[in-house]
Amino acid sequence: MNKVILMGRLTRDPDVRYSGGDNQMAVARYTLAVDRRFKRDSEDSADFISCVSFGKTAEFAEKYFHQGIKVVVEGRIQTGSYTNKDGQKVYTTDVVVENTEFAESKANSSGGDSAVSRPNPASAIGSDFMNIPDGVEDEGLPFN
Repeated sequence: MNKVILMGRLTRDPDVRYSGGDNQMAVARYTLAVDRRFKRDSEDSADFISCVSFGKTAEFAEKYFHQGIKVVVEGRIQTGSYTNKDGQKVYTTDVVVENTEFAESKANSSGGDSAVSRPNPASAIGSDFMNIPDGVEDEGLPFN
């Protein structure tokens, strides 16, 4: 199985190009900075992972992705190689993105105050619901 799920921030705006021919298809390339869970003194605290998406997923990236935005991508690892102009073989590793989601609200990604953009849980309770009072034991609730 070849499956990858990453969460990170775009290091710059996606580079989007369109294939030639009658059936043009968008191809978006971007790099995600993915924080490492543990870091050592002399190492970077993030890995920079190359991502590529095609078609509608690439068009989505072109329209909504920008430098600094935090996203979650799902896809697969694809390796390849080519010979550069100096005659040297270059090996590549990319994540081919199949699905993507935003990892934070628009207000948070633009530097807004998270307390302002986060709704108050008490205000989200409608008239058909009530808060469970403190001190009520779990066995008294109809669902366990």
